[in-house]
Amino acid sequence: MARKWSYLLSSVIVVALSRDELDAELSAQLDALCASLHSEPFDPAPFEEVGERLVALGYVNEPGLRRTVDVLGKGLLALEEFHAVEQLPVRVVGGIGALTCGFTIARARVILDQQESMQRSLLKAARDAQRDQRQSEAKFEGIASSSTNGVLIVGLDGKLAWGNDSIGDILGRQPEPGTRLVELIAPQSIVVFREMMERVLAERDEFEREPMQLLRDDGEFAKVTLTASLLRDDEGKPSHVLVMADDDTELALLQGELRRQSLHDVLTGLPNRQFFTTHLETVLRRADPEFGVTIYHLDLDAFGLVCNSLGGRVGEHLLQHVARRLRALMSHEQAMVARFDGDEFGIVVENTATTPDVATTMAAINADLGEPTYVDEHGLAVSVSAGVVHRPSPDIDPVELLRMADLALRQAKKDQRGQWQLFHANQDTERRRDHALAVVMPGAWEQGDIGVCYQPVRVLATGELAGVEAVLHWDLSDRCAELADQTGLILPMGEWLLRIAAGQAQWWRQRGELDAQFGVRLTRHQATDADLVSRVAKVVDETGMPHERLTLCMPVGVLGVADAADNLGTLAARGVTIALEDFGLGPRDLAWLSELPIVSVCVPNDLVRRQDPRSAALIPAVHELGVNICVDGVENADQAKWWTEAGADLAIGAHFGVPLDAGEFLKSL
Repeated sequence: MARKWSYLLSSVIVVALSRDELDAELSAQLDALCASLHSEPFDPAPFEEVGERLVALGYVNEPGLRRTVDVLGKGLLALEEFHAVEQLPVRVVGGIGALTCGFTIARARVILDQQESMQRSLLKAARDAQRDQRQSEAKFEGIASSSTNGVLIVGLDGKLAWGNDSIGDILGRQPEPGTRLVELIAPQSIVVFREMMERVLAERDEFEREPMQLLRDDGEFAKVTLTASLLRDDEGKPSHVLVMADDDTELALLQGELRRQSLHDVLTGLPNRQFFTTHLETVLRRADPEFGVTIYHLDLDAFGLVCNSLGGRVGEHLLQHVARRLRALMSHEQAMVARFDGDEFGIVVENTATTPDVATTMAAINADLGEPTYVDEHGLAVSVSAGVVHRPSPDIDPVELLRMADLALRQAKKDQRGQWQLFHANQDTERRRDHALAVVMPGAWEQGDIGVCYQPVRVLATGELAGVEAVLHWDLSDRCAELADQTGLILPMGEWLLRIAAGQAQWWRQRGELDAQFGVRLTRHQATDADLVSRVAKVVDETGMPHERLTLCMPVGVLGVADAADNLGTLAARGVTIALEDFGLGPRDLAWLSELPIVSVCVPNDLVRRQDPRSAALIPAVHELGVNICVDGVENADQAKWWTEAGADLAIGAHFGVPLDAGEFLKSL
């Protein structure tokens, strides 16, 4: 990245460094930026220092800054070392903003230094003119005439004696000699001008300097900085006032452009996340109490496929197309469209009585983007998924509001594409509670608060014990394995569960207390784990449990993943009994039974409660494939009777025994 930065900069800047020296310099600056992004809490100061350093390198102009912002904005987000950094886009955007501010401040400082140097040269020339008037007048006029700053010589009566061509460029007209200087000053700056001139005539300092505005010939105002000092005659008495006007318009434009770039996406020209978040504060305050606002968090579906197959340039053109279409679609509403990160966009709509509802808006967006657009002769169309927050409280923090929209988006994208999901506060409460439990699980596990319990698997027809299922138990949640799966903790915890269960089975077997089939359910994360086979083999070797006495139950939904299918086949080949859970008794589920070495399937509790005759009608088809059926979550005798008559073989549930610790379980048999 440093070499790319150096290469792009060297094409638009002039510095007194060789290419290798510039590479080394930018590499050191990049190291400082990376360290800043890793820091906790995040401190953007190193970014500002890099902006100042760019100015110090030499003649680094606005194109150089644009190249820097483009390289760092894209490159830092793409570095693998930052994938785990929390709120990376926010840090990068804040850092880039700090860099541009540092650049602007340093650039302004350089300009001011150059101006002051020029002013001192002019002042020195003016003083020399008093010693040798004929020679110094020629010298002064030559310097003043060639200066890009406006130069005026004003009499002590305030009337203009002489002005160079640059003052004419600033004012849009050349002021006539005899014009009162105060007539060139904008009304809002007259008081400041008079006070400055009083200090000059009172000789309080060598010169006085004040920002103010001048009246242009076209009626507009020119922003300038006036510097004034006294000129003396041969006798040392004040004779004139030398006034120099520094045109601040270009600097103001540069600062405005840098400010705009720090708040807008370079690729699409849309406001960025920082600008959008700030805008939300204003929108929430002024929203109509009856209609409120609606926030959309959009994500392009399958955008990665476009970039991977057709290249990043095509992807960028597609993003620009989407940005244009979203702006056009929302042009009839009081709305802001922003680009967040990658292929994500945000929209905030200030609702009125005529604003379409969310469903209509989302249908219009997907219908419009579904029309093919041609990029490099490729006809492309996209759909979007969206998380929507409708009429939030005006007191809500904008960052929290964006979090809510993001959560709704993740829910919308969970199982399918081209869908939208409204944010629901009650779901968020449950999700936050689950997340809070998930993040404290490691500590609970280490302290022994999470243990292993055992529940019986019984033959439906006779009630006799057919096997034992080992499950994780935590007093704070009955979804212990599911929560651990969200954080990845399930991999070490699942191996631990397997080791405890296998050790307990061997203990009971050796003491002659219980010799049964032991089962453990695998989560999606475990089933697709590339190390699953080695984990199971290690546990079996350590505990001495026979392979054929172990049953592992995989979710049917992972069978389409290559790693899961490979794991299943390898474990079955070693003698481990394989079962499937969440088996829906549908045609696709049945197809797996003829393709894979499955011994048993477990019908989920929602189907158990439903008792649908259409599901029961497929049980003979399962038996024909040599697979037995276990129903999960049997709560009462009526359910047990129905599924017994339907032909199911085994059952698990409260009706046959709840999970108990090892000692209590053995007593309950």
